[in-house]
Amino acid sequence: MERDYEDKMKIGLITLIDPAAPAVKQDKAGAEVERIIASIFLDPSQFVPALVPNDPKQFRAALIRLCDEEKCPLVLTLGGTGPGPNDIAPDVTLEVVDRKLPGFGEIMRFYSYERFKVSVLSRAEAGVRGQSLIINLPARAKPVKFCLRLLQEGIAEALEQIADIKPGLRGDEIEVPLDKYLPFLKKLRPKPDPGGDKHPMIQ
Repeated sequence: MERDYEDKMKIGLITLIDPAAPAVKQDKAGAEVERIIASIFLDPSQFVPALVPNDPKQFRAALIRLCDEEKCPLVLTLGGTGPGPNDIAPDVTLEVVDRKLPGFGEIMRFYSYERFKVSVLSRAEAGVRGQSLIINLPARAKPVKFCLRLLQEGIAEALEQIADIKPGLRGDEIEVPLDKYLPFLKKLRPKPDPGGDKHPMIQ
């Protein structure tokens, strides 16, 4: 079935409600995330927001509705990725996707740790359901912005492959210093001359 995107790409945005947080604060966080997404994609987006309590059945229903009924190529979930008993986003996400995309969560955890130490607790997942890409994101706007800037090229490529669309990007990606973040990569060095000094002087 072909999707009718009109002029805007539909983006599902599920916010898991924290009973301890004021509703106004959570609505404000969702609006801030919408602004962040709009700053990354060149093309206009149509947001389909959903506030969902930490209930697996309701969260599952929201994911399925946004993917199967609303036909959102991209579905982002906010919050619920930690180790607590109410953090259900990764578990339910894995139940509804057809294929896992573990690289998204791995990249977020690896590169976020330098700035956000609590990212080590994240269990964020991502995957494909039909023609929709689902990604679990943190609850707060600042880490969300960091993660989306990391993932934007992967998101665009995934959407092209699974939904046959490729949104334009503003190019505000994060430059990753390899020497700092990837110490396990060997630096490319010329091989020593077998006929040269065994212990060359360090200049």
